[in-house]
Amino acid sequence: MSDRLTVVIADDHPIVLQGLRHLFEDQPDFTVAASCRNGDEAIAAVAAHPSAMLILDLRMPGKSGLDVLRVLSERGAAARVVLLSAALQDAEVSEILKLGAKGIVLKESPPDTLVECVRRAAKGEQWIDREILARGFDRAFRPDAAASTDETLTPRELEIVRLAAKGLRNREIGEQLFISEGTVKIHLHNVYEKLGVAGRLELLLYAQEKGLL
Repeated sequence: MSDRLTVVIADDHPIVLQGLRHLFEDQPDFTVAASCRNGDEAIAAVAAHPSAMLILDLRMPGKSGLDVLRVLSERGAAARVVLLSAALQDAEVSEILKLGAKGIVLKESPPDTLVECVRRAAKGEQWIDREILARGFDRAFRPDAAASTDETLTPRELEIVRLAAKGLRNREIGEQLFISEGTVKIHLHNVYEKLGVAGRLELLLYAQEKGLL
């Protein structure tokens, strides 16, 4: 079927690799084009299937997931990548975003989360696991960190940012804070204006680049 999404999977652990393959083969809208056990195989598979989404383990011997991402970024293919990792350092999150990957998912997440991430990434959306966002925002916007920004965010803005970091949509944030969805949008717009960022993901990246994490 022409509307099926093609994926390439790369993980150096055979059991994990097989499990991921079965996960996506069981989905009615996916086709698994290749299973790769190292970075070189992943790069070759992406070259052979340029329209495929790459589900890439971050930590592999030889070429790591970041190494693969750097190569693909140089070739203009990094936007088709979703990173999968058991653990992430803040600097890695920053570099992954800079290199243009579309998604980051923790291995402890439910399988459906990874599938949904890949579906959204294929549509051009960007997805970062809620736990990664929450951790980054919580540390980025400690009172001492917030004070080091060019313009200090108000307590209400900080409150909204923390809720947004947990993955809540504007409507859900409004319900928790007893304000309208439109008011939430205005507050977020003000945050973006103050910090010079274009959205929630850029907000996290800004905090990392400024050493606020």
